[in-house]
Amino acid sequence: MALEEQCSAPPRWRSISVTHVEFAEDDLTGEVLAYISLLPVFILVGFVTLIVFKRELHTISFFGGLILNDGVNWVLKNILREPRPCAGAHTTVHNEYGMPSNHSQLIWFFVVYFFLFLYLRMHQTNNARCVDLLWRHILSIILLGMALSVSYSRVYLLYHTWSQVFYGAVAGSTFGIIWFFFTQEVLTPLFPRIAAWPISEYFLVRDTSLIPNILWFEYTVTRSEARNRQRKLGTKLQ
Repeated sequence: MALEEQCSAPPRWRSISVTHVEFAEDDLTGEVLAYISLLPVFILVGFVTLIVFKRELHTISFFGGLILNDGVNWVLKNILREPRPCAGAHTTVHNEYGMPSNHSQLIWFFVVYFFLFLYLRMHQTNNARCVDLLWRHILSIILLGMALSVSYSRVYLLYHTWSQVFYGAVAGSTFGIIWFFFTQEVLTPLFPRIAAWPISEYFLVRDTSLIPNILWFEYTVTRSEARNRQRKLGTKLQ
């Protein structure tokens, strides 16, 4: 259905409680896409959780890039001042401008940065080259599907036009590339010094940038420590 026809005969909207993302009543596809459009919110919550429990400098930098990306979006919206489609269709929109799409810009920043992290930051750590590349490719396909789904949901739910979503993706991807290389070339060399600050030591902030595969490192260290403690406990019980 063309956008003009949708605007001329607007549906009755329902909202997801708390988030207030609206979708047309009796539209199952719209309801599913409304939940998918919340993925950027889940990503932000996930980052806060990771920072609280991991306190790793690269994760903090990644999150800082997301926040700056959101600020860039706000500036662009207030410079371009392009209205959203079907003005007044949604009663819970906090910003009347739609160019570029904030959701699209955030999800594409996240996905492009993650692509670069997967293929440039993480290095091979064992001989299972094929398996290692396979899971990276699978994860990349999933991330790409997420970005495309979020972008499509914003158009389907009449929050943005295709051009607003497209330029949001361009802006997010571009800033994601810039922030990744800024982090790698400028911030990463400073991480050891930052991790040594007294305030960083107090809050247990750490730098893992020199560890090629943090998942494998944490797994092996945890397993080794658990076995050592189990042996000590067994010796005490004898």
